[in-house]
Amino acid sequence: KPEGRITEDIVLPNQFGEPKKVLVFAESELARRSREAGADMVLGRSDIEALRQDRRRARKLVAEFDFCIAQADLMVLVGKALGPILGPKGKMPKPIPPTANPKPIIERLRRTLRLTAKDQAVVHAKIGVESMNDEQVVANARAVLEAVWHRLTEHGGSIDTVKIKTTMGRPVKVGG
Repeated sequence: KPEGRITEDIVLPNQFGEPKKVLVFAESELARRSREAGADMVLGRSDIEALRQDRRRARKLVAEFDFCIAQADLMVLVGKALGPILGPKGKMPKPIPPTANPKPIIERLRRTLRLTAKDQAVVHAKIGVESMNDEQVVANARAVLEAVWHRLTEHGGSIDTVKIKTTMGRPVKVGG
């Protein structure tokens, strides 16, 4: 059912694994601040136009990044040039004003987990790695459960079962 579909970005309290890669579409001052803030790649107007001509390179580039953000006045150009590639992958950039500080936005995106449940009533989410302590894993699990719970209760749904497992381990049911 459409109300059972979930596409949710959840900011986890504890980052783990490889940091998420962030692509920024920006010009001049915002581009400079984005580079200083640690963006993995910053593309300007001319780069976007070049990608518009080279679809193959654009698809490869989009596959490398987890999240995209764009200067608000470049959104139309990004949408026209890269929308058909970014849209189906759920990577359409979030607009940011040219005067905004990109550092907190980039840091938040690096800790973000994207949940999707389209045609099955099941959500799978990686909440940690073995090297994390128990409190960090619990905090991440709680953040995911609260986000899913909030989303489901908006549409009259509920969570039936929660299971946690390691990569090659057996699932362990949480709670009663």
